[in-house]
Amino acid sequence: MAGYDLGGELRGTDMEGLASGGDTELWKRLGAHVTTVYDPETKRRIPGVRFSVWAPNAQQVLVEGDFNYWSGDEMVKLPGTGVWSRFIEQRGTGTAYKFRVLGADGVWREKADPMAQFAETNGRSASIVYQSTHTWGDQAWLDYREAWKAWESPMSIYEVHLGSWRAGKGYRDIADELIEYVTWQGYTHVEFMPLAEHPFYGSWGYQVTGYYAPTSRYGTPDDLRYLIDRLHQAGIGVIMDWVPGHFATDEWSLVKFDGTSLYEHADPRQGFHPDWGTYIFNFGRNEVKSFLVSNALYWLQEFHIDGLRVDAVASMLYLDYSRQDGQWVPNRYGGRENLEAIDFLKYVNHHLYSRCPGIVMIAEESTAFPGVTEPVDKGGLGFGFKWNMGWMNDSLRYIEMDPIYRQWHHDDITFGMVYAFSENYILPISHDEVVHGKGSMIDKIPQDDWRKFATLRAFYSYQWSWPGKQLIFMGQEFGQRREFTEKESLEWWVTGLWGHHGLQLLFHDMNAIYRSNRAFWRKDCDPDGFQWIVGDDSSANIFAWLRTDGQNRLVACVTNFSATPQEHYRLGLPQGGTWVEILNTNASQYDGSGDYLNPAVTAVDEPHRDFSHHADIAVPALASVWLEWEPEPAEF
Repeated sequence: MAGYDLGGELRGTDMEGLASGGDTELWKRLGAHVTTVYDPETKRRIPGVRFSVWAPNAQQVLVEGDFNYWSGDEMVKLPGTGVWSRFIEQRGTGTAYKFRVLGADGVWREKADPMAQFAETNGRSASIVYQSTHTWGDQAWLDYREAWKAWESPMSIYEVHLGSWRAGKGYRDIADELIEYVTWQGYTHVEFMPLAEHPFYGSWGYQVTGYYAPTSRYGTPDDLRYLIDRLHQAGIGVIMDWVPGHFATDEWSLVKFDGTSLYEHADPRQGFHPDWGTYIFNFGRNEVKSFLVSNALYWLQEFHIDGLRVDAVASMLYLDYSRQDGQWVPNRYGGRENLEAIDFLKYVNHHLYSRCPGIVMIAEESTAFPGVTEPVDKGGLGFGFKWNMGWMNDSLRYIEMDPIYRQWHHDDITFGMVYAFSENYILPISHDEVVHGKGSMIDKIPQDDWRKFATLRAFYSYQWSWPGKQLIFMGQEFGQRREFTEKESLEWWVTGLWGHHGLQLLFHDMNAIYRSNRAFWRKDCDPDGFQWIVGDDSSANIFAWLRTDGQNRLVACVTNFSATPQEHYRLGLPQGGTWVEILNTNASQYDGSGDYLNPAVTAVDEPHRDFSHHADIAVPALASVWLEWEPEPAEF
């Protein structure tokens, strides 16, 4: 019998926060930790690994691995905690292990560690002991981020599925190419689709089994740290998709972990998701809240992630989400809101913003639930931003029509301004819009290639100048024709072809103009930053608006979604003098026809509509024009 503490010196007092839901750094206590324990017989510290797991209803728990030929060593239950622990000496990083749990129902189950920080994949399910040795070099970025004000700063986000951006490359060997490309294109942030461990590659990471383990498909946890570190040193922020709403059904993972519904809600009307065939967390259980809030903080602290985009928030907010009458349970007030999930979301947002200044929490939320981006202390959910799904649906429906029919659907574009400032919005054209038979962006648009590419250029420039932060999915920036599939790389070879190359160059230029001009983002979340110039010209399919930083930066943005050019379009303007064309999507370098350009525009002192001045400008067919006011030099 060993003379040292078999429990690895873990105490019941260490786990008090788990029971209350107040432990938000749970990964520091549970899971596998390389450590030492004191042996009073030999009076020395013994190196090894402490394994700890929460399984309160288990009758017995064993830890098995390559250190005991997978036969199992009995774990010690810490009184009053529901936590089992065992120290195995002379083991360290790289040790493979599992827990064998005798459940409350008398059934033995082999389980992966819910807190594992590294894990097998591709048909294997063992957890792996891991201790980071990465030395971070991004302190300058973190200092910058802490003072960063997201709401009044530029954000153009490039969404990436890491495994298919360039297939076959992992965290470390993709770094140079990804940084070079994102820097050249000019995006401020990369958003990775979920990187937590997931057994089914076709889920794209949205059916998670290892919440604390970066998927080993692409390398080790330190390889991911290296990639994020390099991105930060290049001045690029990193957002990651996070999936706290539901989890995978694989028997070796979280489900029925100790023979009871431990992580999932016991009532299938609240604990099973009919759309995705996944289990739903029991958000009212303190230990589950501790597990999830700790997980969010883990990614921000241990991997320096700059923000989390929370997946499927709508499915968490409503008890009747995707359910028919009789398939859901009302809350204690008889309503449809999931009060426990709402409380959890407020908790995690408030905690992360207080712990990690400068990070951003983003909700993928598709309903009109009020106050998603209101602070928690003002009654909101506390997110920083919300994806604007209404804008996305209306805009895509509009451009999918033949131009001749768009005049009868003018409000698909204008309606977005009715609620544009009700939340802090991100405008997303994400992976969800180019999968499952929806077609690629270029294939959504009718008629020939000239009109397809012209319409895409007009659409993206309309998006980039509309109030809200910007997001596109990889491949859209060069008009990939194939739908997204995780099985193949992007069609990089088309970037040298007509149309594709011009669109890619347009994004490079748009991002440069956008980032350098405060009018596009300083008042993104403030109605004072936007003013309609033309919102009612449905017969011409023309929309025009003014963006301003509230000071002396003014940009007039005009988009023509008609196939008819306008050679002398009268445009009301708030200031006289010179308005310089800073973008015309019909320019030849973008593979446009190169006509209907505006080398110099002078606004004359004659009112038009609601404005004191006006200018007659050229507006190409299926194109956008941006005109920036050039103030007269001050006289001394």
